[in-house]
Amino acid sequence: MCNRVGIVLSLLLFLSLESRDCSASSQYDAVNKISLNTVQGWAVKLGTELYHFGEFITRKKEVQDSFKSAQIESRDGEKLVQSMADDIRGMMELKISAVKRIVEAAENMAFDKQNEPVPEDYQFYNSKEMEDLYEDLSMTTTPEPEFNMENWIIRPPSKNAHLLQNPHFSNIPVNINFSSVHVPTNVYAWATEVIKGIHWSEGLDTHFMNNYQSDPTLSWQYFGSSTGFMRHYPAMKWRADPVDIYDCRTRAWYMEAAASPKDVVILVDRSGSMTGQRRDIAKHVVTNILDTLGNNDFVSVMTFADTVEEIVPCFEDSLVQATLANLRELKLALDNFETNEIANFSAALTRAFELLEIYRNNSGGANCNQAIMLVTDGVPYNYKELYERYNWKYDTPVRVFTYLIGREVKVADVREVKWMACANRGYYVHLSTLAEVRERVLEHVNVLARPLVLQREKHPVVWTPVYANVTDPKVADYLWEQRERAEQKERFMSQRRDKVLFNSEKEQNRRWKITQMKQGQYSELGNSRYQLMTSVSMPVYDLRHNEMRIARLLGVAGTDVPLSEIQALMTPYKVGVNGYAFMVTNNGYILIHPDLRPVFQQILKPSYNSVDMIEVELFDDDRSPRNFSKELTALRKEIIDQKTGNKAMNVKYHMDDMKRVGRGKKHYYWTGISDSPFTLVVTIPENYGRHRITPPPTDDIHRLSLTSKNISALQYLSDNWSVHPDWLYCRHYERTFSTPEEELLYFLERVAKPGWRWPAKPRPPEHHKNKGHERHNEGTLEARERKSSNPPPRNEYYCDHGLMQALVYDARNTAWFNKSISESASDEKAAEFIQRFGYIVAFLATHSGLTRWQMHPPKEHNDKPQFGKQWPRAIDEVWYRRAVEQHGVDPLSYVYSVDMSTDRSPLNVSAAVVTAAHAVFHGDGHRKAPAAVVGFQFKHERLSEWFENITSSCEHNKCVTCMNNNWECYLVDNNGWVIVSKETKHTGQFFGKIRPDIMMKLVEDEVFKTVHIVDYQAVCFREKKTTNPATMLLTPLENLRLIMVWILSTTMWFYNSITVGLSQASSYPFDYEYVTPTVAYQNYENDDETDDPNVSKPPPRILERDFEKLVLINRTRPTPCDREMYLYQLDYKNLDEKLNKPAKECERPFYAQVVNYTNMLLVVVDALCSVKEGVMLPSIDATEVQYNESLPCLKHMHPLYRKQPTSCIRNHTEESNVQMCGRGCLIQQSIILIISCLILVLNLFT
Repeated sequence: MCNRVGIVLSLLLFLSLESRDCSASSQYDAVNKISLNTVQGWAVKLGTELYHFGEFITRKKEVQDSFKSAQIESRDGEKLVQSMADDIRGMMELKISAVKRIVEAAENMAFDKQNEPVPEDYQFYNSKEMEDLYEDLSMTTTPEPEFNMENWIIRPPSKNAHLLQNPHFSNIPVNINFSSVHVPTNVYAWATEVIKGIHWSEGLDTHFMNNYQSDPTLSWQYFGSSTGFMRHYPAMKWRADPVDIYDCRTRAWYMEAAASPKDVVILVDRSGSMTGQRRDIAKHVVTNILDTLGNNDFVSVMTFADTVEEIVPCFEDSLVQATLANLRELKLALDNFETNEIANFSAALTRAFELLEIYRNNSGGANCNQAIMLVTDGVPYNYKELYERYNWKYDTPVRVFTYLIGREVKVADVREVKWMACANRGYYVHLSTLAEVRERVLEHVNVLARPLVLQREKHPVVWTPVYANVTDPKVADYLWEQRERAEQKERFMSQRRDKVLFNSEKEQNRRWKITQMKQGQYSELGNSRYQLMTSVSMPVYDLRHNEMRIARLLGVAGTDVPLSEIQALMTPYKVGVNGYAFMVTNNGYILIHPDLRPVFQQILKPSYNSVDMIEVELFDDDRSPRNFSKELTALRKEIIDQKTGNKAMNVKYHMDDMKRVGRGKKHYYWTGISDSPFTLVVTIPENYGRHRITPPPTDDIHRLSLTSKNISALQYLSDNWSVHPDWLYCRHYERTFSTPEEELLYFLERVAKPGWRWPAKPRPPEHHKNKGHERHNEGTLEARERKSSNPPPRNEYYCDHGLMQALVYDARNTAWFNKSISESASDEKAAEFIQRFGYIVAFLATHSGLTRWQMHPPKEHNDKPQFGKQWPRAIDEVWYRRAVEQHGVDPLSYVYSVDMSTDRSPLNVSAAVVTAAHAVFHGDGHRKAPAAVVGFQFKHERLSEWFENITSSCEHNKCVTCMNNNWECYLVDNNGWVIVSKETKHTGQFFGKIRPDIMMKLVEDEVFKTVHIVDYQAVCFREKKTTNPATMLLTPLENLRLIMVWILSTTMWFYNSITVGLSQASSYPFDYEYVTPTVAYQNYENDDETDDPNVSKPPPRILERDFEKLVLINRTRPTPCDREMYLYQLDYKNLDEKLNKPAKECERPFYAQVVNYTNMLLVVVDALCSVKEGVMLPSIDATEVQYNESLPCLKHMHPLYRKQPTSCIRNHTEESNVQMCGRGCLIQQSIILIISCLILVLNLFT
């Protein structure tokens, strides 16, 4: 009986425990459940209270009333793009006109003066050597040692000048009264031809200054000589860090103007005789040839011995466009070819001729000049039969340039190699040292320029693709290498300070994570270090008759055009918010675009100037990476062909460093800019982009200032205001101002005075209207100089009348915003709101670029930058753009956001602020347009408190709230970023990283839409090989050397192992609190709080000897690549239906509700349902797209349409009279160099 009772009691106890377990597992009994109605009530209450506060603090109603008198006008995209194109074309004509005057002057001066003797005491302004007269000479670098050599020629020193910082020239110290001369390191300034050119070109100073007087928007002007020097205006001190590698003859503006586009096949002999120094010289020759090619050129590099092979296998049987990325790929591949076997010249030449013939027949490639560059150390004979078969019967379309390498060459080799060049309109060069390669390789540019020079009349105008104001693109690789060296040094020093700490797993994990963040971060700030520009240039000919039977290119003249100057003419205020204008070249590459990101970690990207249009205009078609639709490629072709048209397309775009995404329909309008390779495109969003706000015609600034007594526009702009820093309101060409606001006030004061006239748009002088160049026989030199000394009248300033009108209208109608809330409203809630929210900033930004802000309560002293100084760009700010977009979703909605918290930049939540923005539209019944955006900022902790107060209350006394530890509550914005959470460390993080299972369920329920974004401008890091791939002959002595090296290295390793073991045996325990972080890593002290499970961990280090390897970094090389990510956007379609679903145990352990009048989602999660494992949520972190081929190979295999340049001058009947076709090595200079070295060695031993 007792046993039965015990069994029954045990069963009842078991059932009661099981029922309790079931109840606990379900989490939905009456005691622990949060109802859907409760969550809905919280969302309504929070949204309503925030809305009323926003209405009060921003005074939105009064802002709307301020624009009552404004007019609504339709935005005609076709007229807008045509008007912009006309303005840009007018500006371009001014630059072309200036360059033409330089060309004309240079040709005439050279004709008259280039044979004049140069005085022995002649001095000129040498950009690298001249000093500032007022500069502290004690701070100059250490002078080079003087060598006491007999017959040493003493040359006069450089002239010195006083230099002043000039904001028009990027605040570089300059002197605008004359020019100075840059001479490359590899060019001797006092060589006969060089110094003659420097001497006669001094007369260009007058023309430089006259150009600058007539067009004060002109940037740098220059004349680059074919001998290597460059005369540039204004004069400046040339500063090169670490060395000067600049040579104007390898810059795009020189190369493309000096010769028409070209197809080049480079044949490199890799037979067994091309070893050692000959191989090094050959590589250097190829590298320098590649440096002379541009985006309109095509090239193939092949090596040949018994067989002929492309140096990059995927480029087989084809010419590749000479972009920076492709040239980089070819240069890197040069390190890999090995020398062996016997050269088969017949096969190599046949392959080259046949390849060029295919492109010639199909009008592919450059479709102009064609050339074969043969790099060898000797040929068995001249292969005349091949030239007869492939070249001569077609009237010699292919030029042949030969480069004979080696000191000891046979007379027969010289004869045959030179004949090959001379018989095929080419040039022969003999090279024996690395030092002479650059100068001799550049000879081919002058040969290709011969048809241009001989025809004399046409001076093709060349516009370059975008480029940065750095001395050489190769500097980017150098800067990255220097950065890695600094990191390597820091690691060595850290290990020396505390080896135990450095080798610890925690420290290695920390450093590994930092490396991951550095190689994956997308913040591309710091672009201001580089100024992007294009250049316009024209060739300069030697006009002397061919007594010497030569056709000589004097050089190239040009001027820079900063892209900021073109952007100012794109009138962004007319395009409107979320619209933009951009320009495309004939190759489809971007010249100007708001999403052109040329800089990565403050270093130029390897292929920044060949970003294609369809790589930045991301069309919303859900295709895989680089699988571009036919519709898109057809649109691209029409734009490149400079046709006029328009088309509407669905697009997706990113914001906030590729952390937010938007989607919508945009209208594209385009038209070509005549006489240039550029096409202008204007993009306008659908719906709100169709109309724009304009002031009434009666509100003319000047008229109002004269008719209204004691009223000036200045009084509308008192405290706390700013204007868009990049927009052109008014610009004074002779005065400088510390801020855009100071310049604007200066002009508003002038506008109010009688006699004010709005300046007309500058136009080029009549000289440009095809009057042609004056020739040397049209009057005396003095008459020409007198004519050039009378420049056109100079405009002191320029103003955009429409933008100024809109700004003053906005300023006058929003002047009341400067009053405090207590003055403009009698609401008793003012004190209550300010008490609840503490310090608040209310702001207003208008379509004209005006930003106003007010602080409540006012603070006299504030260490933080003021709102308008941090966010002065009005319609270009992210909060402005998002607010206008949100208006289409809910016209009453405010957009809330906080700064994002990422691994690299964790958010300091205690100092975080919340930004709320709301778009104000003005309408006239059937039309409306965005007029302004109002908003406010306040401390994040105040919103968190407000959220906590609301979500901790309910209608019944006994209910579960967000204060219950079993529930987690979040405010998530419309892109999935957490704004408020009970766990403060979650603030600013992506919700999918906190609860990937809940985010995935929201995606499955179509609450959030996943948007696939591909970054086609990304940079990845490839491991850099540190070994030298050069071949080496293993002689007996070399084998003996290797054995000795092995013995020494083994001995040193054994000694180090013993030392390390002893030192670690005697080491004491360390305390992390007393470890001082190094400067390089002091920003990552709090890494424990930012641990990310998605960041891969370093492999475990087990063996003791592996600790010594930890100090070494993996050397990398930044390489262009594609990265993809998945961003998220709230889908408002039928959203209530998707969200009004009950929680269902751990299958759906959450509620989600839209917070009224906001862009936020209230998400309430059952915390007892742990995060599900194995949820594969598409990552917002960028990951590299893995292709089967390298990116350059992939682009080459899927080429995009391009338009060939219209100018092609490749033949001239008189070229057969030109006899110069070859030059030997610089024997004299080599002898001098050898003697100098011997003398130095003797001095060291005496």
